[in-house]
Amino acid sequence: MPALPIPVVTIGLLLASNVFMTFAWYGHLKFKSAALVTVILVSWGIAFFEYSMMIPANRIGHGYFSAAQLKTIQEVITLSVFAVFSVFYLKEPLTWNHLVGFGFIALGAFFIFHKWA
Repeated sequence: MPALPIPVVTIGLLLASNVFMTFAWYGHLKFKSAALVTVILVSWGIAFFEYSMMIPANRIGHGYFSAAQLKTIQEVITLSVFAVFSVFYLKEPLTWNHLVGFGFIALGAFFIFHKWA
């Protein structure tokens, strides 16, 4: 069985890591009655799994992607995961200004990845 292409592995790991990161950073917002020390410890536990995927993703992807490109991929994935999380988990709407802001970030990603002469 052939190995998966580096971009597929890198982006897949970044996507999975960002799901864990989003829950580690924002999942506790639905549990405001929980003690702060408890949510910090739970978040650290969740973040372990984030790092367990983020670090290999960056190691595998670096060389195929530049560090700036890896960071850009990570930020675009983070915003995408967060948008879904915000709507479906936190039940907060995305408004037009959020979408415009995300559009500007996507435009920034275009400039990072575009090959200039």
